[in-house]
Amino acid sequence: MIPEDRLRDMEETGGASAYGAPLAGGGFDFYKFIRQPQTIVRVLSWVFALVVFACITTEGHINSVHSSEVYCIFNQNNSACQYAVGIGVIAFLACVAFLVLDVYLPFMSNSQERKYAVMADLGFSGAWTFLWFVCFCLLASLWGRTHDVSGIPEDAARATVAFSFFSIATWGILTYFALCRFRRGVSEVTLSTYTEPQPELHTPYPPTYAPTSYNPTTYTPTTYSVYPNIGPDVRQQPLNPQPQGDAGYQPPNY
Repeated sequence: MIPEDRLRDMEETGGASAYGAPLAGGGFDFYKFIRQPQTIVRVLSWVFALVVFACITTEGHINSVHSSEVYCIFNQNNSACQYAVGIGVIAFLACVAFLVLDVYLPFMSNSQERKYAVMADLGFSGAWTFLWFVCFCLLASLWGRTHDVSGIPEDAARATVAFSFFSIATWGILTYFALCRFRRGVSEVTLSTYTEPQPELHTPYPPTYAPTSYNPTTYTPTTYSVYPNIGPDVRQQPLNPQPQGDAGYQPPNY
């Protein structure tokens, strides 16, 4: 029996699959690819990362009227802005790379290569889910302690915090999708496995043939005499036969 998750995977991919993608040689359907939930969520993660680092790079640093030195809008903590920009840029590039990998995955004929690709997606998505959580907590905490908001673009700050939170959700969903693909592995192929047929109950012969044991009869060799059988047995005749003419004759004593 094929498990339900593998049957669902085979229905979604149109047949046997390996790590959530159809087997090599089946072709690539662009319209089906862009309608996949994983592709949609990955595009949303790409957009959210773009919004975060764009808001910080364009409006995340300001300077006061009395100084030319710029500082971060989140409680003048430059490290927080640098952290958010770094996370956003890497997430932006990773989304593009994994989108290309999703396109190339059905063309991988080696299931081991697909396994490594899915494991890379799983590890990166899980790590960036945690990093986006740290980024959201950091920016939200610093923005809550920012009291002097004069001259600060508040919309850019709120958008950065909000899309950092949205990124936690999207990357968490991508982690879940990658985990499901990894658990599915290689689904059942269409080749049937050979099972030994059960013996029929009404067959005249048993299912297994056991040859009867062979007990040869004991052979007793015939004994032959040394002398040929050419007449009466001379071995039983006396050495001094008596003449047949006179039965009472006795030899003289000297």
